[in-house]
This record gives sequence, structure tokens and C-alpha cells, in this order.
Amino acid sequence: GYGLTETSPVISAETDKEKRPGSVGLILPNLEARIDNPDKDGVGEITVKGPSIMLGYYKNEKATKEVLKDGWFSTGDFGYIDEDGFLYVTGRKKDIIVLKNGKNVYPQEIEFLINKIPYVIESLVYSREKSKTDTMLCAKIVYDEEMIKQYLGEKTQKEYKDIIWKEIKEINKELPVFKHVKDITLTKEPFAKTTTQKVKRYAELKRV
Repeated sequence: GYGLTETSPVISAETDKEKRPGSVGLILPNLEARIDNPDKDGVGEITVKGPSIMLGYYKNEKATKEVLKDGWFSTGDFGYIDEDGFLYVTGRKKDIIVLKNGKNVYPQEIEFLINKIPYVIESLVYSREKSKTDTMLCAKIVYDEEMIKQYLGEKTQKEYKDIIWKEIKEINKELPVFKHVKDITLTKEPFAKTTTQKVKRYAELKRV
């Protein structure tokens, strides 16, 4: 499922019968949803309208006007809706990485794939300038030391990095070239989190 506090909180959800891999389900019947300013792949900002959407932020008219227009609430999340009405979330608007060739990269999409590696706890994909005309994608990866020992035995961190790098190369094969991760950093230290256990992306980006 998917939603925000401002949407009370559910926008979409799966059922036992209505589900699709990668999707966050169908839009609730009491809501309307649209994708604002979609790109050629149909990806744009998820915007919703309906009786369960907030009326506004308490005593903050400026913030209200930024997200509510004619009753439509801008979620700040990017995604797309397929031909059967299933909603897919690709990432936060503010987290999008714009490469120098104009391509947009949604870091959460790549992080999801990296986090599926059994001994990876979490990851953070970010960009770094490779040259004045090129940008490269990098990933900071938190690995589970006990789990990786069970899988691979006792090794040095450099050996672990080499092994995880091979896994990343396999992930790269499934992605367009502009989404390829070109460099990785390994750590055992968990990322800084908010009280709701979301990664503090900007705090971590400052550290890398």
C-alpha cells in the first residue's frame, strides 16, 4: 500500500486478488489520482483528490498553497499508473538525481535492487561528478557482518567489497547504462534514521 499523513493516510492498496509485483496497488474508490507532468515513460508527480485528503496544514497557509491546488494534493512522490489502474512509486521528487545528459534517476529504484542482496542491510545511491561533462552513480552499502560470514566465510572487508561489487555488476546488467552504479563504499555502521526509521538521506549524503 501507499499513502501519506495528509491523505488519512491510504491512497492505494493491494487486495488478495488485486496485486501486481512492484505496484502499491489500486487507488481507493473514494479518490481520484493523476500523474502531473509525465515524462515519455509516463512518470510524473502523483497527485490525488477526494474526501480523505486534508483541508490544509494548521495555521500554515503558505505550506498549504504549495501542495493543494483546486483540491488536488501534490504528494511529492513520483510514479506512474499502468493501463489497469495499478500505481507504481518510483521515488521522492526531491531525491531525483538529474544526470548531466538530462536523464532522471530515481535512487530508491536502484537501492531496492541492491537491498535484495541477502547480506546487505541498506544502501544509498547518490551521484558524483566524474568530469565536467559526466556524472557517475555511486552506492554506499551497509552490510550485515554476521550474515556475510555465514554466506561467504571469514574474509577481509576488501574481499567482501569485491564480492558485493560482482553482485552490483549483475544488477547493472538488468538496468539501462545511465543507471549503472560505477563505484561502491562499504560500511557496517547503520545510516542515520528519523523517528519513523526513514533514512536521513541528506545527512548521509553530507557524510559521503
